[in-house]
Amino acid sequence: MGRTPGVSVRFKLTLSYAAFLMLAGTLLLLVVWVFLLRYVPEEIQIQPRSSPNHVATGASSSAPGSVRPLFVPNRSDLVRAFVPKAAVVLIFLLVFGLVGGWLLAGRILAPLTRITDATRLAATGSLSHRIRLAGHEDEFRELADAFDAMLARLEAHVREQRRFAANASHELRTPLAITRTLLDVARKDPNRDTDELIDRLHAVNTRAVGLTEALLVLSRADQRSFTPEHVDLSLVAEEATETLLPLAEKRGVRIETSGDVTPTIGSRTLLLQLTTNLVHNAIVHNLSEQGRVWITASVHGRGVALTVENTGENLPPELVATLVEPFLRGTERTATDHAGVGLGLAIVNSITRAHDGTLSLTPRAAGGLRVTVRLPAAPPDRHEAKRDHS
Repeated sequence: MGRTPGVSVRFKLTLSYAAFLMLAGTLLLLVVWVFLLRYVPEEIQIQPRSSPNHVATGASSSAPGSVRPLFVPNRSDLVRAFVPKAAVVLIFLLVFGLVGGWLLAGRILAPLTRITDATRLAATGSLSHRIRLAGHEDEFRELADAFDAMLARLEAHVREQRRFAANASHELRTPLAITRTLLDVARKDPNRDTDELIDRLHAVNTRAVGLTEALLVLSRADQRSFTPEHVDLSLVAEEATETLLPLAEKRGVRIETSGDVTPTIGSRTLLLQLTTNLVHNAIVHNLSEQGRVWITASVHGRGVALTVENTGENLPPELVATLVEPFLRGTERTATDHAGVGLGLAIVNSITRAHDGTLSLTPRAAGGLRVTVRLPAAPPDRHEAKRDHS
C-alpha cells in the first residue's frame, strides 16, 4: 500500500533531543537572570570612606566638596556582557543537540533496523532467518525474541502444511488412480462382471468422499469457524458411544463409560466429531477378541478432561508420539478395511487446539492406548447459580 513519505523516526528523535537540550539551556539562563541580574540595581554608587556604610543609588550628589563616587558594573553592563555569551551558548547547545541527538538516535534505533530487515526477509518467504539480538534484556530485546519465536512457529507451520499437502495429494490420488485402473480394465474386458466393478468403484468412491469430508473437518477446526456454546462432554461421549455401539458389538469390544457433568465451551459438532474419532479409533485398534474400551469424563479444577482407553497391542512410545500426524495409521500408511483415512487423531488434535485444549497420548502398560483431551471448563451459568443459591 503506497503511502506519502514522512519524516524518519531518527530525525524526529534528533529534533526532540535538540529541543530538550535547548529548553534546558534556556531554563538555566533564565535562572541566572532571575536570581542574579534581577537583584542588581540599575546603577550602584559607593560613597567615600568617611561614610563606608552608606551606599547611594540613583543620581550623584552635587554638594560642594563631595567626593566623586566610584561606579561598579550595573544591570545594564551585566546584560550587555551576558546576552551575547548566552546567545553563543544557545547556538552551541543547538548544534551539539542536533549532532549528538542524531548519533544517539541512530545507536538506539540500530536494533529496530535489524528487526525491520528481518521482517523484509520474512515477507519474501525466508523464514529461516533469525535476529538473535545480543545485549541485556530491554524492550528491543523482548521484541526481537518475540519476533524470532514467531518466525520459528511460522516456519514449523509452513513445513507442516507442505507435508500435509503432499500427503493429502498422495491420498487423494490413490482412489483416483484405482478408479481409472478399474475403468480401463472394464473397457478392455467387456465380459467382466459389472456388479463386481460397481461394488469396487463404490468402495473406492466412498473412501474418497470420506477423505474429502475429513479434510473439510480438519480445515474447519484449524480456522476456528464455529460459534461457541455450552457443551457437556459426558453427554457427547454417551452419544458417540451409542452411535458406535453396533461396530463395537460386531468386533466383540465392550465399552464402559463413567464420569460426571463436564461443561465446556465450544462447538458441539466438532466435539462430537472429536469424541467419535477417539471411540472409533479405540474400537478399531483393539484386541481381536474380548477387547475393552473405557471412556471417562472428569473435572479437574478449571478444566475438564475426556479420557479414552483401549486394550490392544503394546505400542512403543516413539510410535505413539507420531500417531497425531496426518495419514499415519499405526506403523504403516497402508489402510486396511477398517483403518479409515488416517486423519482421525489428526482431526482430534486440531479440534483440541481450536478449543484451547491439550491432547496427550500414552501407551498402556498392559497394551493399548490412553488418550486424554483436556479443555477449559465453562464458567458457571448465572441463572443456574441464582437457582442453586435460592
